[in-house]
Amino acid sequence: MAAEHIQTPKGTRDFFPADMRLQNHVFDGWRSVCRSFGYEEYEGPTFEHLELYVGKSGPEIVEQLYHFKDKGDRDLALRPELTPTLARMVNAKGPALRKPLKWFSIPRLYRYERAQRGRLREFFQLNMDIVGCDTVAAEADLIAAVIEMLRGFGLGSSDFAVRIASRALLSEFLDRLGVAADCKAGVYAALDKRAKIGEAEFRRLLDELGAGNVTPDLERFFQCRSLQDLTQVFPDPSAGEHAALQDLQNLFTLLAGLGLEDSLTIDTSVVRGLAYYTGIVFEVFDKGIGLRALAGGGRYDSLMASLGGAPVSAVGFGMGDVVLAELLKEKDLLPQGRSGVDYYLADLASGELPRAEMLALAQRLRGAGRSVAYSLKGGKFKKQMEEANDAGAKRVLFFGSDRAPAGSFEVKDLASGEQQVLEEALL
Repeated sequence: MAAEHIQTPKGTRDFFPADMRLQNHVFDGWRSVCRSFGYEEYEGPTFEHLELYVGKSGPEIVEQLYHFKDKGDRDLALRPELTPTLARMVNAKGPALRKPLKWFSIPRLYRYERAQRGRLREFFQLNMDIVGCDTVAAEADLIAAVIEMLRGFGLGSSDFAVRIASRALLSEFLDRLGVAADCKAGVYAALDKRAKIGEAEFRRLLDELGAGNVTPDLERFFQCRSLQDLTQVFPDPSAGEHAALQDLQNLFTLLAGLGLEDSLTIDTSVVRGLAYYTGIVFEVFDKGIGLRALAGGGRYDSLMASLGGAPVSAVGFGMGDVVLAELLKEKDLLPQGRSGVDYYLADLASGELPRAEMLALAQRLRGAGRSVAYSLKGGKFKKQMEEANDAGAKRVLFFGSDRAPAGSFEVKDLASGEQQVLEEALL
């Protein structure tokens, strides 16, 4: 195949400068809120030992990974998520890490699955995690950060909702219904994909797990949309059920104290498919457009221990760039055009090369913190003005203007059209 006909691999993207402007708009919004909430940034390797993901999710995960053998015959995989890496890093340092940790990362991730709207095989995802806090204050902090991010992008409570549930409460409910402990992971997985596979296939999966008889009771549980509804399903809760209900109540109290109740709802159908969740889980969905979840996560207090470390509590979530960008595009909330340079230097001498004196001015302006561009080929004034507009310049400085005395320069503000002569110190 000729090189000019080679396409991007399926499920991947090219990022031209215009695309990178939009991507950085998302990244900047993410980073700004993470830092304002006191989170520190971290990173890990792009590929890990395959056993890290198999140990966390089981051998079936291999089909969803880009995995390979290296030259040392080691089984490796491109990372499909960052939580196992986080767990490995926390386990490696152990007590040396002062807890609670508040960490975030924006990794590029890879999953071998069917590419479709809102889901690609290569994508970026914001991860925020708190390690070492066993109260719902951690969940409240993360959910508040999610809401703050979405508001920062111009979205409001009429555009999205945070749906909150409790894996711990569901687990206790399954115990009440007599579902065997070794069946729960399969039940969680079936419940998580119920909306995608349809009712008949969902019931078939429950039958295979030996839990088909609990469907009517599960329906009653999943119809709960408030804390009051849950108290009717659990009028006389066991100790575990009471603790899970109390966690939900405490979480909503904390979030109400932050003034965020308009963006929240109880939704017991939120399960999260991964088996390692142990407590409150949540997902963020748009209202009305019907995209995939904007974000999702929850408490995973057993993961570090399952990967060989000491038991430590943890809560986290992921927010993908693909679905978020889709929603911002639908809402016309993506930035238009370039942010642009502060100054474009137009050389009125119109030579083939920029003059040395102008290059020296550019360096002085950059040293003062200004961004500067100019034509690398010189050329006619009209052509240079076209370049200035293409560069999104805020101002054009006419270098060599006979209307500016020595030490001063004629400058035009491209937004207002105002033109004035300024001393270099005022640029």
